[in-house]
Amino acid sequence: QVQLVESGGGLVQAGGSLRLSCVASGRSVNDYFMGWFRQAPGKEREFVAAVTLSGKTTTYSDPVRGRFTISRDTAKNTVYLQMNSLNPEDTAVYYCTAKSTGLPSNINPGNFWGQGTQVTVSS
Repeated sequence: QVQLVESGGGLVQAGGSLRLSCVASGRSVNDYFMGWFRQAPGKEREFVAAVTLSGKTTTYSDPVRGRFTISRDTAKNTVYLQMNSLNPEDTAVYYCTAKSTGLPSNINPGNFWGQGTQVTVSS
């Protein structure tokens, strides 16, 4: 099994940027399709972004497309989520997930999860 630990969250003003990191241990990130989800207070968890095993193909939800970028660094066994042009609607706990087969999605979210990192965007 893989263990995932997220970091990089915090408080940022609207229009600012943050980069989230998800460090894997126990297994290589190359063994999994990787993704990011988020959950805002009072709302269901929702898909944000995902990347294939090779790292060559990425997918994004409509609210973040063009602002967020997912990437993976195999040397560091880490997956990143670069978040630009943040707005208050991006406030949520962000979770990293690893999926054995197929890209994570709202229907098939993932097999393994981190503990989450809080992102708060002030207006």
